[in-house]
Amino acid sequence: MKELFDKISLNASKHVTNEYSTSFSLGIKMLHQSIREPIYAIYGFVRLADEIVDSFHEFNKKKLLDDFKSQTFQAIDIKISLNPILNSFQHAVNYYQIDKWLIDAFFDSMEMDLEDQKYDQETFDKYILGSAQVVGLMCLKIFCKGDATQYESLKPGAMSLGSAFQKVNFLRDLKADKDNLGRIYFPGMNNHEWTPELKEKIQADIKQDFVHALEAINRLPSNSKYGVYTAYRYYFKLFKKLENASFEELLTNRLRVPNYTKIRLLFTSKVRLSLGSYFL
Repeated sequence: MKELFDKISLNASKHVTNEYSTSFSLGIKMLHQSIREPIYAIYGFVRLADEIVDSFHEFNKKKLLDDFKSQTFQAIDIKISLNPILNSFQHAVNYYQIDKWLIDAFFDSMEMDLEDQKYDQETFDKYILGSAQVVGLMCLKIFCKGDATQYESLKPGAMSLGSAFQKVNFLRDLKADKDNLGRIYFPGMNNHEWTPELKEKIQADIKQDFVHALEAINRLPSNSKYGVYTAYRYYFKLFKKLENASFEELLTNRLRVPNYTKIRLLFTSKVRLSLGSYFL
């Protein structure tokens, strides 16, 4: 009967993914079928923690997060949880031998969101590591399927990719983070010093992450290359829209990539991969 519960648990993680992120769920469908389930498990876990710190304002968020963290590591240790999301996550962690320090770093960043933060470069880098880079490394563990040499080789690129995605999210969500959550992540913006020079600096940093990540994507296993490359191009397309907008526009609107553009990216990415042509 454990198999039935595991199936139900995975369905819960998949449902959370589909409900919270159409873009991410679409990207998972571009991965090889053999690795989709553990990626759903990772996203479901990450999404639940995000909801605690971002949405549950009428509750004791610190206690909720502390309990969730404790339950997470207990589930990993005993290899089961009655929380379906944690049950599917622990299975992925144990099966693919995902390092526990990645999970610790993730919770460190979630805990930072519980406090009013004024980010300098050091604390910003720490937040990016835990909120994005380690999630990319969890996924990379699954892509590499136990090949330690391949994992270590691709690790820096995976971290750059997670960093680029998160920083693009920060730019896109400037208005919501500031107005709804009281958060400003980018160093230099804490005192509302939103200058064109600061925007150029932020964009140059993101571009560097994108360039570094692309080289690693070229060397990804075939099970994940299409999905990751498509997500990469989607985020780069979003980045170009943000780059062309002013701080004033970013603080007024949440810019998006139209659905028809997402569909086009799916087809053109497939063509480029078939031709061995990796570019933006």
